[in-house]
Amino acid sequence: MGSDSETERSRKQEKDKKKTLALSPIAKPLAGKKLCKRTLKLVRGAAEHKCLKRGVKEVVKSIRRGHKGLCVIAGNISPIDVITHVPILCEEADIPYIYVPSKEDLANAGVTKRPTCCVLVLTKPPKGELEQEEQEKLKADFSQVATDVSELTSSLF
Repeated sequence: MGSDSETERSRKQEKDKKKTLALSPIAKPLAGKKLCKRTLKLVRGAAEHKCLKRGVKEVVKSIRRGHKGLCVIAGNISPIDVITHVPILCEEADIPYIYVPSKEDLANAGVTKRPTCCVLVLTKPPKGELEQEEQEKLKADFSQVATDVSELTSSLF
């Protein structure tokens, strides 16, 4: 009985090790386990309320149009040239950004089947309005993750 859980645990550790080996060298600031979990939860909530832009093209377009939010970038993108300009755009527009270890996890949180390079969690939906209660919950989650990201960024630079 104990061997099943041990093999399962060793598989999970091996999977986590592969994720960290595949990380690109520019993936800084990288979210820790706790912040990563909280960030992916925020992405899932934003996807349900249609406050999410998926993919490099949509994210860049939204940033250039002046939309505000939180940019979440996958750290295991290959080739790396696909996303190297996104952090620069985010810094110019004063948008906080964070790297998560896996593009597959980011896609699962963003409710898509295809692996996603980056997403932009918007502070409010581009079309229509949310109910007051849902908007407050999303805003609270957003502000908590954004402060954690800014703390992590300030300690890094």
